[in-house]
Amino acid sequence: MSRAAEETWRARVRGCLLGGAIGDALGGPVEFEDGRSIVAKHPDGLRTFVAGGDNWPAGTITDDTQMTLFTMEGLIRASVRTDRGLGFTVAVVQHAYDRWLDTQNLPGPSGERDGWLQGEQWLYARRAPGNTCLGALTEARKGEPRIAQYGDEAVNDSKGCGGVMRVAPFGLLPEYYPTGWIFDSAATAAGYTHGHPTGKLASGALAAIIHELCNGASLDDAISRATELLEQHGGHEETSTALTFARHLAATAPAGPVTVERLGGGWVAEEALAIAVFAALAYPEPDQFLDALALAVTHSGDSDSTGAICGNILGALHGETALPAELVFTVEGRPVILQLADDFALEFTQGKRLHGDYGPHTSWTTRYPGW
Repeated sequence: MSRAAEETWRARVRGCLLGGAIGDALGGPVEFEDGRSIVAKHPDGLRTFVAGGDNWPAGTITDDTQMTLFTMEGLIRASVRTDRGLGFTVAVVQHAYDRWLDTQNLPGPSGERDGWLQGEQWLYARRAPGNTCLGALTEARKGEPRIAQYGDEAVNDSKGCGGVMRVAPFGLLPEYYPTGWIFDSAATAAGYTHGHPTGKLASGALAAIIHELCNGASLDDAISRATELLEQHGGHEETSTALTFARHLAATAPAGPVTVERLGGGWVAEEALAIAVFAALAYPEPDQFLDALALAVTHSGDSDSTGAICGNILGALHGETALPAELVFTVEGRPVILQLADDFALEFTQGKRLHGDYGPHTSWTTRYPGW
């Protein structure tokens, strides 16, 4: 990767992670609100952070961003693990989700976990976490959790959006990871909590879209590539149909809440992905970022997830400089989000200087143990 290409990729990594957080925080307070009510209060769409109650200040992120951060941390640890001769395994990400589960069950850091992310007190807030994620991860940790016991698919038939809303970091892996591998790995990670083929395949499709964007593809070409990969898997029809319909509406229908709701409510994986893709296609330019996010969250459905996914997509497409500054400035957890994004970029470009020849015990491996 040339220096210029690396700088562009780093900007996309930061843009994707922070863009997702902004979309999440924008939609979180209105997740359970009727679309007509949202439009009555915000005729041009919800374009500013609003409070969700006394314990939900404006700009607050939800479990969508929490789990996305742990996905990214897990990928860093998986890379560190390769220098121990153990190989890169997606199961390390499931271990990261187990640490996220601690943040939902405990009042604060217990001191019994390694690494740094689970030591961030602000991540211990419960922000309407999905019951499917909580239940599946609780089942997975029965007994003493060890990587060797992980990697099994969830034993449920859920296709809720709790898988697709958290897998964007897979798509941010560097270009030497093939897009097909990215698709399959993200689908595997979603399958740790969501057992239905659609819950997994929609997640793989999102990661593939983001990976193609990071490699310089146009948004339309990235969606086409993801669709090609989808069609290679059994059970792809729901996700493929949803993406095709989103593209059709973006080309033929007005960009407004009524059209968004023709795609569903976003509570299930294929609908959440389709709404986010529709909003991104409707407003694809860098100076339309806020227009796209407003469209993605102004509807009677899972507004935080659709906003987060749309922010992930457009952040990867345009990079961090396209993000609305007034939202960047006030979103919860911005320093940690950007620190994690920069650490991710460091690991996947200069990992050998952080560990490897310098031995298994460095300040970096204390921050990111390889398991």
